[in-house]
Amino acid sequence: QLQLVESGGGLVQPGGSLRLSCDATGDSFDYYVIGWFRQVPGKEREGVACISSSGGNIQYSDSVRGRFTLSRDNANNTSYLHMGNLKPEDTAVYYCAAGRGLRLFLTCLNPSQREYGNWGQGTQVTVSS
Repeated sequence: QLQLVESGGGLVQPGGSLRLSCDATGDSFDYYVIGWFRQVPGKEREGVACISSSGGNIQYSDSVRGRFTLSRDNANNTSYLHMGNLKPEDTAVYYCAAGRGLRLFLTCLNPSQREYGNWGQGTQVTVSS
């Protein structure tokens, strides 16, 4: 029942910043772990960051740790991915996903987790001068 919509992508120069949003409808948002992923043509989908249902625990991939910040606002059914100091290698389609499960957060950077049953349609981020 949960539906997700990403927004905020666009073209940005290296070193710039963008904030992506993931808006959820249709279910109790605060029950879900939220993950952010990205994919480029010809490559496997890559985990970027994920956040526990309460927002108290966050994981980041090594490639974005220190540059990206993930948050969620359960009152407004929204998750935000702030991306700073962007690099050309950050260029990708970015997706958010939601899942429920007692132990999902432990491996929530893995996009193949079967608990991720709800996905957005993606938003393009292009980092180029």
